[in-house]
Amino acid sequence: MAAIGQRGAVTEAAGFKVEEDIKRLRDAMKGTGTDEAALIEVLARRTIAQRQLIKEQYKQQVGKSLADDLDSELSGNFQKVVLGLLMLAPVYDAHELRTSMKGAGTEEAALIDILASRTTEEVKIINLVYKKKHDNSLEDDVCGDTSGMFQRVLVSLLTAGRDEGTAVDPALAVQDAKDIFEAGEARWGTDEVKFLTVLCVRNRNHLLKVFEEYKKVSGRDIEDSIKREMSGSLEEVFLAIVKCLKNKPAFFAERLYKSMKGMGTTDSVLIRTMVARAEIDMLDIKVEFFKMYGKTLYSFIKLFLGFCLILAGRHIRGLPQDPAGVMWRRQVEGGVSHVVWLLGNSIILHPAFTIGPWHFTYTQDTFSLLYPPIKKQ
Repeated sequence: MAAIGQRGAVTEAAGFKVEEDIKRLRDAMKGTGTDEAALIEVLARRTIAQRQLIKEQYKQQVGKSLADDLDSELSGNFQKVVLGLLMLAPVYDAHELRTSMKGAGTEEAALIDILASRTTEEVKIINLVYKKKHDNSLEDDVCGDTSGMFQRVLVSLLTAGRDEGTAVDPALAVQDAKDIFEAGEARWGTDEVKFLTVLCVRNRNHLLKVFEEYKKVSGRDIEDSIKREMSGSLEEVFLAIVKCLKNKPAFFAERLYKSMKGMGTTDSVLIRTMVARAEIDMLDIKVEFFKMYGKTLYSFIKLFLGFCLILAGRHIRGLPQDPAGVMWRRQVEGGVSHVVWLLGNSIILHPAFTIGPWHFTYTQDTFSLLYPPIKKQ
């Protein structure tokens, strides 16, 4: 029942009793409405392995799928989070990849975030899970939704052919660095295939040496050259590969920051990152977030939530009924407010909290704003 990683914020629940958890879940879904707090308290405090046991025992005792019951009870982004928590890691990845390619348009961020960050073995399992569930290969679906050099990079990642060894060939590292330089900065136009050949095939230790040699040859970090030579999704996927090789928690810290920066939340990125990494390396992500942005991840999410609440005038008692606030109301109801607890014990959306001069109270249906802040009891 242990967690799948050593640096996750979600750890094995002590005194775990599956029968008690099932009763709490059933009680939370009885009658009119749903006790979302009870669902969160159970599912966000259990490892993936513990949730699988809950799912199995629930079906045996109730004769129905827990996922189906939750699907019918919930909606919006909260539904996406809860159903994601019930999935095994490769099943969730396969689900997110499928979702990113369904319907009109493609969410390239999901393809990039998952395929650039997973290990060779993880990609192999994702391929198998996807094929079994959707009766079509992941590669075929990716090729049907992408094109050009971006497609070729994704296909290369999907082959799961990266060397997973640790050996470094210093002479080859120098040559690889020169080849990349000559394929980009040293010529008119860019030979993207050479970047692909090196970045998608060599092992991590070797590539870290290549990056050192590249800076000697070019006078620039490899990321700077990628930004100068490429654009769009191709730039994003190569940058993601490099950043994950250098420091994967820092890559995800940046993704979280950008998902909450500016007007509106990129809910899919925020939710996917929190669900997928909560049990693997969220503790390291939190450390990197603080190093990079000078704020704890908790405080940043909390402040961003407060910003959304202030703008969502029609959803906060005490502020003008602003019809334009509907956009922010959707963000608050379906996004940040139901995700913050995924970091584990240190991030729980309490019934009341203070942000600057404002005091917020939270219930299942509404937020309230009091000014000035009330004194803590």
